[in-house]
Amino acid sequence: MEALSFLIYPFLACLLLILIHAYFGIHILQRGIIFVDLALAQFIGIGIALSFVLGEEKVFLLSLVFAFLGAFILSLSKHASQYVNIEAFIGVLYIFSFSASILILDKSPHGLEEFKTILNGNILWVTPQQLLATLGLYAAVGLFHFLLRRQFFALTFEGKGNIFLEFLFFASFALVLIKSVLMAGILQVFSFLVIPALIGRLFFRETAKILLTGWLVGVLVSVVGIFLSFKLDIPTAPVIVAGLALMFFAMLVVKIRYAKKDVQISS
Repeated sequence: MEALSFLIYPFLACLLLILIHAYFGIHILQRGIIFVDLALAQFIGIGIALSFVLGEEKVFLLSLVFAFLGAFILSLSKHASQYVNIEAFIGVLYIFSFSASILILDKSPHGLEEFKTILNGNILWVTPQQLLATLGLYAAVGLFHFLLRRQFFALTFEGKGNIFLEFLFFASFALVLIKSVLMAGILQVFSFLVIPALIGRLFFRETAKILLTGWLVGVLVSVVGIFLSFKLDIPTAPVIVAGLALMFFAMLVVKIRYAKKDVQISS
């Protein structure tokens, strides 16, 4: 029972993460900008890296500054796509932010450990206070997207919108990522964004069904991953990331097998 009460907080953290990131994942996959989360999260990582050097009390402010800077740059990506491949544009942004984080942490006596913290987070030790703050932020962003759902879905699925609407989308996404990266690390956040929605898209085309499937997959893998991490004393984020990846490949095999059967039946 003591172990169960200890694990409830990281599970609730994963639940919050999967609820909002699966939604954003639908937008990201539809737009075909798969690595935008890595780029924006790593941009936020510059702020986190600076806070390790300048003082950890400045972590949220510095993360916020770089989050909005990254959101502004990404809001211009649609216009940049007229001149350069969009994934290449995002890749350059990611490489820059990754390199900048390494250069900053090179001046820190514990640079390697701090860099691992940015990548993996520390979700197993999340506190109730962190959960409440994260819930408040996610709820505010969720309400914002609900109120502007028609505009955001038109932007994603029909390409209708302007730079300001693009900035609002990426800025709200960046706000979510600040809390997410600080709590769970870049790797787990990226996996929650892409893999659950990707699994949903294997079997469904309706947005609601994709979202529900993503939520279910994310919750199941998180429960197993957190338990294994605790029992085996291994990092939580890589376990969950590996679990989601294995789940995707398993579901892909299922999809291919059923697709072949459908072809044989129809022929």
